[in-house]
Amino acid sequence: MSDPAKSDSAKRAGSRRKARLRAVELLFEAEARDLDPAELAAERSAELVKDLSAPQLTPYALVVLEGVRDHLEVVDQTISDHLRGDWSLNRLPAVDRSILRVAVWELLFAPEVPTAVAVDEALELAKGLSTDESPGFINGVLGRLVELANQIRGAAEAGGEALPPE
Repeated sequence: MSDPAKSDSAKRAGSRRKARLRAVELLFEAEARDLDPAELAAERSAELVKDLSAPQLTPYALVVLEGVRDHLEVVDQTISDHLRGDWSLNRLPAVDRSILRVAVWELLFAPEVPTAVAVDEALELAKGLSTDESPGFINGVLGRLVELANQIRGAAEAGGEALPPE
């Protein structure tokens, strides 16, 4: 007999994975079209009313989009600070930039998402959406960032300052 708690957990993980994918797609499109991600999300939500076959925009996808938008300066600076060599944020492929933005937002601003989950989900997105080299590159950037994320989460649990300075 199956465990209902496991089943609910698996469903939530699957829906979060789809939400992350949708958030990455919309962040990518918003950047390409020079639009606010939340405005693009509203546009897509309106399309759902007309076309039920359009990709769903889940509440978690909206949370991620708004979170990345609201903290974009910190997220981008954090990514830039953890790039190596002659890499810069603008030099990254746009899809990798979107994947990293979602992962870094989750690491820094979504304490309910375990660190390993944020990293693993980013790697899965990179495997499905980007180049063969991207998962390794993204793993390296996020690996350097995990220590910072753990410090921020530890401070939040201790009742201290939970967020990086903006």
